[in-house]
Amino acid sequence: MEKRSQRSHQQQRSPKKGGNTAKHKTLIGIAIVFLVMLTGIGCGFLTASMNTKSDLADDIRPPASSLVYDSDGNEIATIHAAENRMPVKLDQVPQNLQDAFVAVEDNRFYDHIGVDPRGIARAIWANLRGRTVSEGGSTITQQLAKNAYLTQDRTLKRKIQEVFLALRLEHQYTKSEILELYLNQIYFGQGAYGVQAAARTYFGKDVEDLTLNECAMLAGIPKSPNYYSPLNNLQAAQERKATVLDQMVKYGYLDSATAEKTKQEKPDLVKPDPAKDDKGEASYFVDYVTQKLIDKYGADAVYKDGLQVYTTIDMDMQRAAEKAMKGLPNGKKDANGVVQPQGALVALDPHTGYVKAMVGGRGTDQFNRATMAERQPGSAFKPFVFAAALENKFSPSTVINDSPIKIGDWEPQNDEHTFSGPVTMRQVAQHSMNVPTVKIAQKLGIEKVLYYAQEMGISTLVMDGPHNDKNLASALGGLTKGVTPLELTSAYGTFANKGVHVDPVVIVKVLDRNGKVIDEANPEQHNVISESSAADLTSMLQDVIRAGTGRRASIGRPAAGKTGTTSDYHDAWFVGYTPDLVASVWIGNDDNTSLGGIYGGTVPATIWKNFMTEALKGTPAKDFDGSESSGGDSIGSLEDDKSTAVTKKSAAPAKKEEKPAEKKSKDEGKKQPGQQPAAPQGQAPASAPASAGGGGGAAPEPGSSVSKGRN
Repeated sequence: MEKRSQRSHQQQRSPKKGGNTAKHKTLIGIAIVFLVMLTGIGCGFLTASMNTKSDLADDIRPPASSLVYDSDGNEIATIHAAENRMPVKLDQVPQNLQDAFVAVEDNRFYDHIGVDPRGIARAIWANLRGRTVSEGGSTITQQLAKNAYLTQDRTLKRKIQEVFLALRLEHQYTKSEILELYLNQIYFGQGAYGVQAAARTYFGKDVEDLTLNECAMLAGIPKSPNYYSPLNNLQAAQERKATVLDQMVKYGYLDSATAEKTKQEKPDLVKPDPAKDDKGEASYFVDYVTQKLIDKYGADAVYKDGLQVYTTIDMDMQRAAEKAMKGLPNGKKDANGVVQPQGALVALDPHTGYVKAMVGGRGTDQFNRATMAERQPGSAFKPFVFAAALENKFSPSTVINDSPIKIGDWEPQNDEHTFSGPVTMRQVAQHSMNVPTVKIAQKLGIEKVLYYAQEMGISTLVMDGPHNDKNLASALGGLTKGVTPLELTSAYGTFANKGVHVDPVVIVKVLDRNGKVIDEANPEQHNVISESSAADLTSMLQDVIRAGTGRRASIGRPAAGKTGTTSDYHDAWFVGYTPDLVASVWIGNDDNTSLGGIYGGTVPATIWKNFMTEALKGTPAKDFDGSESSGGDSIGSLEDDKSTAVTKKSAAPAKKEEKPAEKKSKDEGKKQPGQQPAAPQGQAPASAPASAGGGGGAAPEPGSSVSKGRN
């Protein structure tokens, strides 16, 4: 009490502090006035929305299909969908499905008043940290308000309307009624609106008959209906289902044992209709454009608002791509009736990021392997090692000792388990040598290699958790998940664009039905490596085509590229570029079984050659520009790390650089069991991670595949 009295007296004696109190009161008063004004504005927006007949505009403006145009402004597709909606009562919806949606979309649905400040704060915090959360910031009530009454515009006005509509819905309806409206309103892809239509579309049964496995999978689809559709991308749908089940465990709807058992179950899906899936030219590209539009604007806007969508596709190049992909070997049909092996081809302009051609398979299914298939890149990942080396005082002439090395229990191997002694980094790239590549990555630190891959657009690398890519087997393309053809193509575009990476673009601009531009492309681009490093790497990869593993890709004009073949022949790649066009070809079986001896330097290189020859027909050939490094202060030779060098074996004499064209690739170097090497220390804050400086460590964690090496 005495201290409190003293503070009171001090405040009375201090005019300055009294002035501050007055200022505080003034500020509080202004804040209250501002809050009242904001509330009034919101109410005004709400009143304007609610007092306007909601279906008046629909009466005057009937639904219209969206139109898709190619790079020349020619119409190539019409996006439309017959609305498939069969409303059901909430008591017909399984409790598991209700719980799954609440757990993954709005876990506080039964506690909030329509708007959840906690959820909004959590989403904002996640965005600030650059991460994502399983639940979004919008409540189920807000989503219902947006989908049923509002446009998909991302404006402050629309957001305020959404909030006030959500509050009104909560006041007018019970929680059960809101959930019923929501489950009948939401879009599930394939033209299916509501849970009953979705159950019929995907599983061929009524919603009341769905199993827990099917409920969890269905609840995961609305986040991105085209991407998570099990008919389009079963692997992604399974992963999303696992997320839903984890959320159900987290919030007490399921026990862990049941969730883990359900994660392993495969869905019994409706068999696709091959005649329906065969959609003609550029079908995979159009589907990808549709997916991106729905993710941004919502299904109703895409299917009913008559958008005019101008894209990047060059139909002459697209036809050349589809013709070249007919060179895929024909094998057996899988359990779904899809002929294997499958393949993908992506081509883009490295300077603008504009995707010029895209083929995601044989055209008989909806799975777009160009954008959705995450496959092991094998030796096609090695250029990221070389790029990191060139940025750190290596040069194409730096000498590396191709000799035995042992990292924990792992001994990476070359073709035929032989060694070539001292070789230059140019020769390492040209003949796709494994052991020298590992030694380069060991010297740099694998985190530095992964840093450059991420900066060039590879988003699928796993950097955290017990199974991650921070081990030296990643230098040979043995990754936890893999890469998609689109992202690998875009990454190689960095080399062709003098070290500047431009994000891939498929939509140039979007207009509404009245011709008003509502969106235009503004791709992210930034410098990743120096112009000299890009020029040096291009020179090395030109030798791959001139006299290395990629000879079959020679097109009679300046071109650079890299082959990739994974262990046990699960994946075969060729990725290459000219100064103005970069393209990748991937071949593999959907079930990840062996291709039976197909190398990146054989069928993929031939398909790439056929495509590029046709696509560039009539385009004058030109040399790569850009200044190569002088090599004045570069590393002359790389000394072996004594902690991992194996001295009991003697290296064979160096092989000649010129190899017979018919020599096949046999790139061994499989991952062996063991712990991962310690992470490199001292990461630089504003550039690539600092070098680990050698460092041995234990053997890499087993992964799907590493490179076969020489082709």
